Amino acid sequence: MHIYKSMAAKQTYNVERFFQALGDNTRLRLLNLMGDQEICVCYFVEILGGPQSKISRHLAYLRSAGIVSARRESKWMHYRIVMPQHVGAAQILKQTLGWLKEEKPMQADRARLTKACCSPSKYVLLEGAPLPTRLEAPSCEVC
Repeated sequence: MHIYKSMAAKQTYNVERFFQALGDNTRLRLLNLMGDQEICVCYFVEILGGPQSKISRHLAYLRSAGIVSARRESKWMHYRIVMPQHVGAAQILKQTLGWLKEEKPMQADRARLTKACCSPSKYVLLEGAPLPTRLEAPSCEVC
């Protein structure tokens, strides 16, 4: 059994932080790539092409907004979406994720992820990295 850490679980829900988290293209791209999977940070770095520190900063922001959780496995950090406790925020996040699936640039990111997962040996940063895993059911305690 793995323990997922959500930084926002310790405090009351911050709606402003939630909307700020959704107000950045890099964070939207990260959410789009996670979808219904748990993904190692190295895939984000490879697909988005940014420095690992920038990606980690955005992931930390998403964690603090209560919409992403993290799990460490050996040297690998895995991230996945968790639905917010706030009913309205959970509905907005679901709608946003659905919308992202329809956007061409987001579809291109997901295609690059699929390609990287099928042949990780072509990507130096992904050597030895665990493949993304599909989550059984959405982590939503509200719905």
